[in-house]
Amino acid sequence: MSQYNMGYHMKEGFHSIFTHGLMSFAAVCMIVACLIIMGSFSLVAVNLDNTLGDLEAQNEFTAYVDDSLTEAQARALQSKLEAVPNVDSVTFVTAQQALENYKQRYVDSEYAELFDLPSEVLRHRYQIHVVDIEKLAQTVKEVEQVDGIAKTQAALDVAQGFVTVRNVAGAVAWILILMLLIISLFIIANTIKLATFHRREEIAIMKMCGATNWFVRWPFIFEGMILGLIGALLAFLLQWGIYSLIVTAIMEYGGLQLIAIVPFKTLALRVLGAFAAAGLAIGAGGSLLAIRKFLQV
Repeated sequence: MSQYNMGYHMKEGFHSIFTHGLMSFAAVCMIVACLIIMGSFSLVAVNLDNTLGDLEAQNEFTAYVDDSLTEAQARALQSKLEAVPNVDSVTFVTAQQALENYKQRYVDSEYAELFDLPSEVLRHRYQIHVVDIEKLAQTVKEVEQVDGIAKTQAALDVAQGFVTVRNVAGAVAWILILMLLIISLFIIANTIKLATFHRREEIAIMKMCGATNWFVRWPFIFEGMILGLIGALLAFLLQWGIYSLIVTAIMEYGGLQLIAIVPFKTLALRVLGAFAAAGLAIGAGGSLLAIRKFLQV
């Protein structure tokens, strides 16, 4: 496509937007609505993944030291445990510290005196964080093989539950986004087709004068891309406002403190880029689908 033709096509694309102002407005509104719906699902998925990631980061398991080892010998096991693959951090807890922590849980209980036990009742232990929670079971097995570790305690079912929820939520989010993208494409195609219908005679004349299919297509493609970018920018601003309102409501409602909200500013560039790319794709793709029928002259 020559530079002259490109300028002509862009000029025609801009001109068509204002010539069919009502239909252009309708197309932009549809793009905005579709992008906000897709963006909302995406942001929910991002925040859900972030919340689950924070909960996973808090997950740890306990490795109990053999009670025949002294405190010095128990502390010497730390380097061996840190060398186990997938271990992120290791914290040593003495039997006395474990007892104090145990008592602290029931300090306000009417049965607090029942937990006044000698430290010898408990063992020295290690609190172990893992890098990848999906490998928790394997990591537990390898820690148990370290000489000096008597047993371990790990909530494997809970860890597996986190992994399952995260994977299912991610898959569902992507499926919904893909479905919405396809639906949006056809909605925009039908919207643009209504505007194109009024120009069917113009297209027929161009074809009879020898214009190629692509020469006819390009003005519509540029028109769709421009409408897509306008819709993407408006959708981005509206999404930012909606997200901020929801975040404010969540912050004011104390019952939702477990939700780890990702600040929109950290996502702004990615959201804007995704909206722009989706807007261009929906606009251009919708235009190509809309004009296909009218090229059959």
